Amino acid sequence: MALAKIQYLRDSKTVYGEKGACPATSRSCGMDLRAAFPEKSIEIPAGGRHPVPTGIALEICQENTAAFLYSRSGLGAKTGLAVAQGVGVIDPDYRGEIIAYMLNTSQNSVTVEQGDRIAQLVFQPYFPISLEEAEELSPTERGCGGYGHTGKK
Repeated sequence: MALAKIQYLRDSKTVYGEKGACPATSRSCGMDLRAAFPEKSIEIPAGGRHPVPTGIALEICQENTAAFLYSRSGLGAKTGLAVAQGVGVIDPDYRGEIIAYMLNTSQNSVTVEQGDRIAQLVFQPYFPISLEEAEELSPTERGCGGYGHTGKK
């Protein structure tokens, strides 16, 4: 059984090229996602965010597996463009188009052109849980100590 099935929406197969959506190298863990919008390009102003359609939808077939949308580190470092919410979670029962909300963290406008690699998709296991209500929780050394409670150094 395949880990996932991919559906190319509109004419996005041309955006991804002959090989289709795939990792950039044989040892890359993330699958590159490309901008696949009707416009030739969009401009994201400094500090702005914009939804960028990727032109693909997935059916994740592997049990207890989800897809996670991450920023491309080079793109973020060079242009300031990152996935707006930090990490996007693509649930295994979602069948719609994957949309990457991109945030421009730079001081300049950034242009995203049709076909640009904008994000990466990584498939990872998750652990379904069921919660049991409790009157109290077991004690630990940390207890209720929150942010920074153990000090700076």
